[in-house]
Amino acid sequence: MKTAITTIAAILLVTSTASFAYAEVPSWVKSNAGWWADGTISENDFLLGIEFLIKDGIITVPPTSVSSETSDGVPSWVKSNAGWWADGTISDGEFVNGIQHLMMAGLISVVFADEPQQITSAEPQNNDSKLTALKAELDKCSEITKAYKRIDCQKPIEKAMTLYNYQMSAEKFTVGPITYYWLGIGSEGNEFEISPTGQPILSVRVLAENTSSEIVALNCTSPQICAYDVWDGSMAFKYSGMDFTSGQIALNPNDSREFNILFGPNIGYGGTEFEYDSSKNYEFRISENFGSASIPLNLE
Repeated sequence: MKTAITTIAAILLVTSTASFAYAEVPSWVKSNAGWWADGTISENDFLLGIEFLIKDGIITVPPTSVSSETSDGVPSWVKSNAGWWADGTISDGEFVNGIQHLMMAGLISVVFADEPQQITSAEPQNNDSKLTALKAELDKCSEITKAYKRIDCQKPIEKAMTLYNYQMSAEKFTVGPITYYWLGIGSEGNEFEISPTGQPILSVRVLAENTSSEIVALNCTSPQICAYDVWDGSMAFKYSGMDFTSGQIALNPNDSREFNILFGPNIGYGGTEFEYDSSKNYEFRISENFGSASIPLNLE
């Protein structure tokens, strides 16, 4: 599975008569809209990208019932419309409205905060007492009847479980007040492949934990001005997509968050096209004002 950010870049326009509120679609999404149309991104990534935008609050969609006439795949006309939104023929509003069509067709699934939710937690793979205790706490949240209170109960526990799994399984890189965890290529959100068009696509997902007593910001405002890139020993590759909000991720003391960065086609704004040479060693570089580190990627 490619990263959420990979999939954001794949989102295209579909048409629908539904109307609902939406946040402004970031310009870099439009810059990357043609990826799915030309085969760089798969249909599955396209659908996952829509889910990410909705869940992350970039686009607001009301609860939508799935039609009895569901679809097994994205209709061909959706792909035909790929360039329409990218070149400005169709508005952002029509782009956002089209998402509800795919929800009604059962092609994407997003649970909304005011809908009843059934919590399904993976069983611990060992007898770890801390993970078992966290799971027990999460199970108790499912007994709360009010949706917003149940979500408030679940979120910190789910975050704690995510952090703990990283702490137990990932490589750790301490950079000043931030500890970065990386699970390696082949884990969810960390993938490398060559697209059908020959474009190398690298997805990197990292969890950052603030172990200090101060608020710390991670910085990435544009491809050219970003504390994170990929280095092959002679050239620095700038991102094609990322999920930093307003160029920063602010972490409170003892807080943690996953973030995703994609390297692929050049989107402009000081970006670069990612290139792959099997004879070279690639590193994901961190160059924050509070310190630096390099994570070996071991691409094959």
